[in-house]
Amino acid sequence: MNKYFFVFLLCLLVSGCDQVTRHQVLTTIFEGVPSLPPPEELCSDYHEQEMKKYLDEKAGRELAAKKDTTLAAISHHKPYVEKKCKDCHDFESKVGLVRPKLELCVMCHTNFIKGSFVHGPVEVGDCSACHLPHSSEYSSLLEMDKNRLCDKCHTEKRLAANMHKQVMAKGMNCVDCHDPHFGDAMYFLK
Repeated sequence: MNKYFFVFLLCLLVSGCDQVTRHQVLTTIFEGVPSLPPPEELCSDYHEQEMKKYLDEKAGRELAAKKDTTLAAISHHKPYVEKKCKDCHDFESKVGLVRPKLELCVMCHTNFIKGSFVHGPVEVGDCSACHLPHSSEYSSLLEMDKNRLCDKCHTEKRLAANMHKQVMAKGMNCVDCHDPHFGDAMYFLK
């Protein structure tokens, strides 16, 4: 068989592989194959591909679901978008974070608490109780729709249950009256 045909066939087979596998195959057979880019670049390429795939799928879902309702915009954490992974992640440690999870957000979000009453998760630094660290289908990186989020933890009987029912029936949600982080009034009332 012609050696060029063999090379063509090999290139055709390898072209379907990921970048690392392709490099391993090529360096095994050929000399002088350039080295791979640094891991950060490989990760950024992967991130861009995955993000594009996610956004394309999301756009398809939005188009299908957008008959009479409007979906919330996708929100992204700025360091995630800017690919500043090392601002939060330490790839050398077991935990994979530069600080303990409950101390991570306050590295950038300093002097955040401005009230004498502080919501429990905020007080202990558990931002991930409500927020996602990278991106979300919901505004403010919320893990779910703001109309359902509070009910995830607050299953207790409300002191003003009847008033809450009336308010919710009018289309209002918790954050219309309560600040989810802190406040100077009891129950975080605005």
